[in-house]
Amino acid sequence: MATQAQIKKGYIDYVLTNDEQPKSVYSFVKKLKITEAEFYAFYASFESIEKNIWFELTIETIDEVKKQELWAQYSSREKMLSFFYSYVELLKSQRSFVIYSLKKQPKKLGTPAVLSGVKPIFENFAEEIINDGLASGELADRKFFAKRYKDALWVQYAFILNFWIDDDSNGFEKTDEAIERGIQVTFDLFQRSPIDNLFEYGKFLSQNGKLKEKMGF
Repeated sequence: MATQAQIKKGYIDYVLTNDEQPKSVYSFVKKLKITEAEFYAFYASFESIEKNIWFELTIETIDEVKKQELWAQYSSREKMLSFFYSYVELLKSQRSFVIYSLKKQPKKLGTPAVLSGVKPIFENFAEEIINDGLASGELADRKFFAKRYKDALWVQYAFILNFWIDDDSNGFEKTDEAIERGIQVTFDLFQRSPIDNLFEYGKFLSQNGKLKEKMGF
């Protein structure tokens, strides 16, 4: 009886050896010496194998960082940094597959098909972190904009991923720097700034315009 892990491993071995998907499920299962029924018991297509691999890598990282002893004490910024450092570390074990999987995606705007299952998982995780930051006062609760913070972090996800697959520096040290700089800048934008104070002051003045009349200005 075939196992999901056996099919996944066989698929990864095949695409990395041949730099393309198998010609058909029939030829693939024949090579693995399993039946088509056994294949379809776990996967609907080759694409679903890739989506599942990405999904599992992301879930594994989220589970692992949440188990960290100091996780509950981390700021939102530190939690997101921890996720990306851990994610890239895990992806190193599958670097050849990651490069293959992403490079073959059509060049177009929007989320690549293989990451369609990752996006909602990542955004839910990011939203948890953001909500913690809003509740603690670490992040600015801006009307309308706060709901878009998770979108900014998804942009960072895509940027970091693409940066890493093209990174040829020793130990991928440039990727570490890209993570540090990108997350720091993004969370700086999420926090209160002089601009927020200016808006609040303008709001105060507009709501209390009659003070001018009373004071004779």
